[in-house]
Amino acid sequence: MSAKIRFGIVGTGTIAHRFADAIKNVSNAELIAVASRTKENAEKFGDEFNIPVRFDSYEKMAESDVIDAAYIAVPHSGHISCTCLMMKNGKHVLCEKPMAVNSYEAEEMFRCAKENDVLLMEAMWARLVPGTIEMLEIVKNGCLGEILGVEGKFCYTMDEDEMDHHVFNPENGGGSLLDVGVYGLNFASWYLGKDVEAINAQSDFYKGVDSHTCVLMKYKSGAIADISSAILLKKPNEGFVYGTKGYAYLRRFYAPQEIEIHLNDGKIRTIPVPYSGNGFEEQITHFSDCVIKGLKESPVVTHEQTLYITCQMDEIRKITGIKYPQDN
Repeated sequence: MSAKIRFGIVGTGTIAHRFADAIKNVSNAELIAVASRTKENAEKFGDEFNIPVRFDSYEKMAESDVIDAAYIAVPHSGHISCTCLMMKNGKHVLCEKPMAVNSYEAEEMFRCAKENDVLLMEAMWARLVPGTIEMLEIVKNGCLGEILGVEGKFCYTMDEDEMDHHVFNPENGGGSLLDVGVYGLNFASWYLGKDVEAINAQSDFYKGVDSHTCVLMKYKSGAIADISSAILLKKPNEGFVYGTKGYAYLRRFYAPQEIEIHLNDGKIRTIPVPYSGNGFEEQITHFSDCVIKGLKESPVVTHEQTLYITCQMDEIRKITGIKYPQDN
């Protein structure tokens, strides 16, 4: 395997633009190709980012030998088909979160990765940024004492001219839980583990998808996590990690660039933890390093973690009545 992993992007939406911006700052990867369902979109995206190879179908990219890995940036409902198409043609895959609409799809995707001996990783970029790594170390070294509470809110509102966005379409796996609630659930698991003994949840709906979901989780340790997501309601995207010795305040909980430590004795410490570009650089570097080393699973964003959170979202959806055609 070469020192630089040759990437192709599947899809040309907002998240694909962010990936294309970030990969320019990464030393062990390069963007070689883009695939879209239309030649026009592939050419436009290719021109914008100076990408040498443009495909007007996903199949043509999968069957080509110009890339080593694919970044899947299509709506949630297309993740399983595009991911498996690439893997069956020997390509490693970094798939945008949530990797799958439900746990059945996730299991199928991991099975496909094993059968084709390739690396599959969910693009949970927030787990790999310096702020999360530093926050995990703060918790590990006992600075905050025993962690008994976590709060995280990822809530935004779409503009009126964006109401036809795929996030409002149940067939695309739309809604706030899968779109951004996945960050909050990961956040809770990073600092409280997986010993959840009870989940309570409520959702409000718009056009058949959950527009606002709030989740309370009780852990065997006695800890409680309070997570909320929304696509038609703006809340500060802040988070807290509460311990017996104090708490951490994170202005953007899932990928902080600054951590405020507030101890019970009144001492306050601010720790700057900026990332190198738009935040995607670290995940591209990590994924590419895994490919270069011949790994078939990331030791950080593990298959087990992705499947655990996907199953948790399945459970929350049963509680609140969020349904997708893929569940059938």
